[in-house]
Amino acid sequence: MTARQLYQSQGLAACRHRDMGESSLSQISRAIAWIRSHYSDPLRIEAVAQIASMSPSSFHRHFKAVTAMSPLQYQKRIRLQEARRLMLTQQADAASIGFTVGYQSPSQFSREYSRMFGAPPRKDAEAIRATKPVGVLDSAVV
Repeated sequence: MTARQLYQSQGLAACRHRDMGESSLSQISRAIAWIRSHYSDPLRIEAVAQIASMSPSSFHRHFKAVTAMSPLQYQKRIRLQEARRLMLTQQADAASIGFTVGYQSPSQFSREYSRMFGAPPRKDAEAIRATKPVGVLDSAVV
Protein backbone atom coordinates (compact mmCIF):
# COMPACT_ATOMS: atom_id res chain seq x y z
CA MET A 1 0.00 0.00 0.00
CA THR A 2 1.43 3.36 -0.96
CA ALA A 3 1.45 6.35 1.36
CA ARG A 4 -1.31 7.98 -0.68
CA GLN A 5 -3.50 4.83 -0.51
CA LEU A 6 -2.91 4.52 3.22
CA TYR A 7 -3.63 8.20 3.62
CA GLN A 8 -6.88 7.92 1.64
CA SER A 9 -7.96 4.74 3.41
CA GLN A 10 -7.72 6.62 6.69
CA GLY A 11 -10.21 9.15 5.29
CA LEU A 12 -7.74 11.94 5.87
CA ALA A 13 -6.78 12.88 2.34
CA ALA A 14 -9.14 15.82 1.98
CA CYS A 15 -8.39 17.50 5.29
CA ARG A 16 -4.70 16.76 5.77
CA HIS A 17 -3.43 16.79 2.21
CA ARG A 18 -3.83 20.55 2.18
CA ASP A 19 -1.52 20.79 5.18
CA MET A 20 1.26 18.70 3.64
CA GLY A 21 2.89 19.49 0.35
CA GLU A 22 3.01 16.79 -2.29
CA SER A 23 6.76 16.56 -1.77
CA SER A 24 6.26 15.65 1.90
CA LEU A 25 3.86 12.91 0.90
CA SER A 26 6.31 11.50 -1.63
CA GLN A 27 9.12 11.69 0.94
CA ILE A 28 7.03 9.69 3.42
CA SER A 29 6.11 7.29 0.62
CA ARG A 30 9.83 6.58 0.09
CA ALA A 31 10.24 5.90 3.80
CA ILE A 32 7.21 3.58 3.86
CA ALA A 33 8.60 1.63 0.89
CA TRP A 34 11.94 1.30 2.69
CA ILE A 35 10.31 0.13 5.94
CA ARG A 36 8.18 -2.41 4.05
CA SER A 37 11.22 -3.88 2.29
CA HIS A 38 13.41 -3.86 5.44
CA TYR A 39 10.76 -4.65 8.10
CA SER A 40 12.87 -7.35 9.76
CA ASP A 41 15.82 -4.99 10.29
CA PRO A 42 16.14 -2.78 13.37
CA LEU A 43 14.51 0.58 12.65
CA ARG A 44 16.71 3.61 13.14
CA ILE A 45 14.58 6.74 12.83
CA GLU A 46 17.58 8.85 11.87
CA ALA A 47 18.38 6.58 8.92
CA VAL A 48 14.78 6.42 7.66
CA ALA A 49 14.42 10.19 8.09
CA GLN A 50 17.50 10.59 5.94
CA ILE A 51 15.91 8.37 3.25
CA ALA A 52 12.91 10.72 3.36
CA SER A 53 15.23 13.75 3.25
CA MET A 54 13.81 15.09 6.52
CA SER A 55 15.00 15.78 10.00
CA PRO A 56 13.99 13.06 12.49
CA SER A 57 11.41 15.29 14.19
CA SER A 58 9.88 16.45 10.90
CA PHE A 59 9.87 12.88 9.59
CA HIS A 60 8.12 11.58 12.70
CA ARG A 61 5.48 14.32 12.55
CA HIS A 62 4.79 13.84 8.82
CA PHE A 63 4.85 10.04 9.06
CA LYS A 64 2.26 10.09 11.81
CA ALA A 65 0.09 12.53 9.85
CA VAL A 66 0.07 10.15 6.87
CA THR A 67 -0.24 6.78 8.63
CA ALA A 68 -1.88 7.70 11.96
CA MET A 69 0.91 5.75 13.70
CA SER A 70 4.57 6.17 14.52
CA PRO A 71 7.25 4.60 12.29
CA LEU A 72 7.90 1.96 14.96
CA GLN A 73 4.19 1.13 15.23
CA TYR A 74 4.03 0.87 11.44
CA GLN A 75 7.03 -1.48 11.37
CA LYS A 76 5.49 -3.60 14.13
CA ARG A 77 2.24 -3.92 12.17
CA ILE A 78 4.10 -4.97 9.02
CA ARG A 79 6.15 -7.51 11.00
CA LEU A 80 3.08 -9.01 12.65
CA GLN A 81 1.09 -9.19 9.41
CA GLU A 82 3.99 -10.98 7.74
CA ALA A 83 4.33 -13.29 10.74
CA ARG A 84 0.65 -14.19 10.49
CA ARG A 85 1.04 -14.94 6.79
CA LEU A 86 4.05 -17.15 7.54
CA MET A 87 2.22 -18.93 10.37
CA LEU A 88 -0.50 -19.86 7.89
CA THR A 89 1.71 -20.86 4.97
CA GLN A 90 4.79 -22.44 6.53
CA GLN A 91 5.36 -25.34 8.86
CA ALA A 92 7.50 -23.48 11.41
CA ASP A 93 7.15 -22.74 15.09
CA ALA A 94 6.18 -19.29 16.33
CA ALA A 95 9.63 -18.52 17.76
CA SER A 96 11.33 -19.19 14.40
CA ILE A 97 8.82 -17.01 12.59
CA GLY A 98 9.27 -14.30 15.21
CA PHE A 99 13.01 -14.30 14.55
CA THR A 100 12.39 -14.31 10.78
CA VAL A 101 10.30 -11.13 10.94
CA GLY A 102 12.80 -9.36 13.21
CA TYR A 103 11.88 -10.08 16.81
CA GLN A 104 14.77 -10.89 19.14
CA SER A 105 12.57 -12.37 21.87
CA PRO A 106 9.98 -15.13 21.35
CA SER A 107 7.99 -13.91 24.37
CA GLN A 108 7.89 -10.32 23.04
CA PHE A 109 6.78 -11.63 19.65
CA SER A 110 4.02 -13.75 21.16
CA ARG A 111 2.85 -10.92 23.41
CA GLU A 112 2.64 -8.41 20.55
CA TYR A 113 1.07 -10.95 18.20
CA SER A 114 -1.60 -11.74 20.79
CA ARG A 115 -2.25 -8.06 21.36
CA MET A 116 -2.77 -7.44 17.64
CA PHE A 117 -4.68 -10.58 16.64
CA GLY A 118 -6.36 -11.57 19.90
CA ALA A 119 -4.67 -14.97 20.30
CA PRO A 120 -1.14 -16.41 20.47
CA PRO A 121 0.43 -17.23 17.08
CA ARG A 122 -0.20 -20.98 17.05
CA LYS A 123 -3.79 -20.72 18.27
CA ASP A 124 -4.55 -17.91 15.85
CA ALA A 125 -3.20 -19.90 12.90
CA GLU A 126 -5.14 -23.01 13.96
CA ALA A 127 -8.36 -21.01 14.26
CA ILE A 128 -7.92 -19.48 10.81
CA ARG A 129 -7.08 -22.86 9.26
CA ALA A 130 -10.20 -24.35 10.84
CA THR A 131 -12.44 -21.70 9.27
CA LYS A 132 -10.81 -21.22 5.83
CA PRO A 133 -10.83 -23.64 2.89
CA VAL A 134 -7.33 -24.87 2.01
CA GLY A 135 -6.98 -22.78 -1.19
CA VAL A 136 -7.91 -19.59 0.65
CA LEU A 137 -4.94 -19.78 3.03
CA ASP A 138 -2.57 -18.59 0.32
CA SER A 139 -4.33 -15.23 0.36
CA ALA A 140 -5.28 -15.28 4.05
CA VAL A 141 -6.49 -12.11 5.67
CA VAL A 142 -3.65 -10.50 7.60
